[in-house]
Amino acid sequence: MVDFRLARKDEVGILSELAMRSKGHWGYDAAFLEACRGELTITPARIHCETVWVAVEAGEVIGFGSLLVEGDDAELTDLFVDPDHIGSGVGQALWDRTVATGQEKGVTRIRIEADPYAEQWYLKRGAVRVGEAPSGSIPGRMLPLLEFVVG
Repeated sequence: MVDFRLARKDEVGILSELAMRSKGHWGYDAAFLEACRGELTITPARIHCETVWVAVEAGEVIGFGSLLVEGDDAELTDLFVDPDHIGSGVGQALWDRTVATGQEKGVTRIRIEADPYAEQWYLKRGAVRVGEAPSGSIPGRMLPLLEFVVG
């Protein structure tokens, strides 16, 4: 059974490594992943400033999602699932919690800079592509910029 709770500051290393494993699921090479490490690192400050949900099964963190709220807009800063649990519904449950958190905080839109491999997943959940955004890790790489209207 999967339980959900807010992340703790002492879990930043676990979350950061989970993000790297999840990103690696898509076949990116070691050099690419290392270039992304800084952007995928979760810090205590982020846990303090963002709402970070974790999915836990048998005492092990198997996924997490992060939402940064700025007024009535928000940004989905992370949504990662351990590769062994991709396709199990954990990502959907984290997405649902993220949207519910946005609703509770009065958010009208959630911005998503999606990995290209994840774009279709978000589109199936009602997000729409509104443009592109430069990668914070790879110079010259553009990411799908999506928006989800919270309703």
